[in-house]
Amino acid sequence: MGMTDDPAVDAGTKNAIGRAAALLAAADGLLIAAGAGMGIDSGLPDFRGPEGFWRAYPALGRRGLRFEAVACPEAFAADPALAWGFYGHRPNLYRATVPHRGFAQLLVLAAGLPQGAFVFTSNVDGQFQAAGFPAARICEVHGSIHHLQCCAGCDGAIWDADAFEPVVDDERCRLLSPPPRCPACGGIARPNILLFGDGAWVGTRSDGQERELLRWLRRVERPVVLELGAGTRVATVRRFSEPFAPALIRVNPFDRQLPAAGGVGLALRACAAIDAIADALRR
Repeated sequence: MGMTDDPAVDAGTKNAIGRAAALLAAADGLLIAAGAGMGIDSGLPDFRGPEGFWRAYPALGRRGLRFEAVACPEAFAADPALAWGFYGHRPNLYRATVPHRGFAQLLVLAAGLPQGAFVFTSNVDGQFQAAGFPAARICEVHGSIHHLQCCAGCDGAIWDADAFEPVVDDERCRLLSPPPRCPACGGIARPNILLFGDGAWVGTRSDGQERELLRWLRRVERPVVLELGAGTRVATVRRFSEPFAPALIRVNPFDRQLPAAGGVGLALRACAAIDAIADALRR
């Protein structure tokens, strides 16, 4: 039984699912705009507010350290074992995480459209690649934890982190193994992620991905944006999505408010919304 048949689902939600399906049926290209909420159904942590961050990283909670205090260049300069304790835990987590079924559903939806799909995401977890999306159709606007750069931005180089297998003391959130090093200067390397207050981020990889996205958009005549789990605190994904309204489907269980141009808002988690829209399209 699909969500549109479920008597427990209110009429407004059923109507919104139908309108979302109609937008997709009329489109020739699907732009998937994904925030942190996309990974929750895969079991990835939710950092909404300091309490959410501290639940995921109790060692940092005991010290009262907020996300912004660890996810910044100063943390790597002042205490690289702590900064890499946080960032070393995450690639281990992401490598072990199986993307939820919504990713596969999106691949099926994309295959039915003349121009397929492109992903624009603020997530740094590599889950779209792990789910089988082609790397050439993904724009990671904030970078990727699976790539490294020098803390000083040395040489403008970016390299993959496949050889880095961090050993982390989760109880203290500290890196036990040696940190990665810059091959050019020998200094400590960091993830190629846009941090808070980050003047040393090497953004050339993400810039190249964004150029590919713009090239794809020039070929698409009727794009629809499916925005999944994009937050308001760091609103990069929302700001990107809203110019496409009213061809915008905003999926967020906490804040589905739409821009003035309209669209469809669904107060659902990502996987449930994808399932419901796919079911409505099959009908």
